[in-house]
Amino acid sequence: RKEFVDLHVNYVFNESIREPFEDFMQGFLRGCPARKWKMFLPAELQIVLQGLAKYDWHLLGKNVRYSQYKQSDRTIRNFWTVFHELPEEKKKMFLAFLSGCPRISGYALEYFTFCIADPQLGNPDEMYPYANTCSLILFLPR
Repeated sequence: RKEFVDLHVNYVFNESIREPFEDFMQGFLRGCPARKWKMFLPAELQIVLQGLAKYDWHLLGKNVRYSQYKQSDRTIRNFWTVFHELPEEKKKMFLAFLSGCPRISGYALEYFTFCIADPQLGNPDEMYPYANTCSLILFLPR
């Protein structure tokens, strides 16, 4: 029985996927040569490929630039109050809304900056917040 189980496990996890995995590996290594990846430790490589998983959200707030706003404006204070009360998953959803991705890439959070701008509309109550993901600008009506 042990030999049968060992052979079956080997087939399922190794032999049955050998050919598709080799095709994948060949394509992956064509775009990302293995010699360049060897300089990373496994944990570092995970951050490079997946981005950071945990964030210091207060640091994110310190790196924001404001356009037509001041940090002391009521709209900005309310925004950060609500933001810090959100659960972790909703904060990541905000990152996805702002940047198009729920994670910040491999460089440290202290270098991630974005702008909160006032779209200066006639009636801000009729407008929802929107984002320019390419420029990392959150347009937040007053």
